[in-house]
Amino acid sequence: MTELSFFSLPVVPELECWQFGLVKVLLVEDDRKIASFVTKGLQEHGFVVDACRDGDEGCEMALEQPYDVILLDVMLPGRDGLSILRLLREKQMRVPVILITARGSLNERIEGLNLGADDYLPKPFYIDELIARMHAVMRRAGGDSASVLRAGDVSVNLLTREVKRGSQMVELSAREYALLTCLMRSPGRVFTRTQLQERVWNYHHDPGTNLVDVYVQRVRRKISDDPEHPLIETLRGVGYRIRAS
Repeated sequence: MTELSFFSLPVVPELECWQFGLVKVLLVEDDRKIASFVTKGLQEHGFVVDACRDGDEGCEMALEQPYDVILLDVMLPGRDGLSILRLLREKQMRVPVILITARGSLNERIEGLNLGADDYLPKPFYIDELIARMHAVMRRAGGDSASVLRAGDVSVNLLTREVKRGSQMVELSAREYALLTCLMRSPGRVFTRTQLQERVWNYHHDPGTNLVDVYVQRVRRKISDDPEHPLIETLRGVGYRIRAS
């Protein structure tokens, strides 16, 4: 293993990010070099990363955008990490949060965990350890059934990547699989086309493209979606969602 440093970027191919679908991460870290290395390391393992260096901006992003996990430095310009965490939990937002900091005092760790942090990682750290901890907090947040997603008679095994409609196997491309898992992880929640482009294709919305609509139609055909009672529902002018059971 290689410790996170300003001179090397470790790669750990045995840690497979795909088992969680495409995971969107918010990194709030004011040290430019650390933020750059962590962002590159996570992106190399398939994570979608939004990074900012200011506590006020990070708080706004955490409140306004959906993330699967937040990496939160404690010492930040503007609002500090513990106050951001406190606000998220006061608003009943249960997104997993890992605190990262150069300060590792016992009292600070206890305070962060009592405020609702899911884990605590002192600097310096190994990038593969960070990814392993991210996997762990997401598994805990998802519960024991987190490895299998179900909606109607469609199931997705995130560990084997098997997709089934009833007992029949469904073959999906990598992007189709990512789109379906993104929707299925939050039944009933509406995703805009912009959000789906960011999560599935990792780029910001191009108003001139119908890429999302094309892929939704492909997935619908492959899972034999009933047009009268579709599993993937369209909200005109808004986006798409998986029908809540």
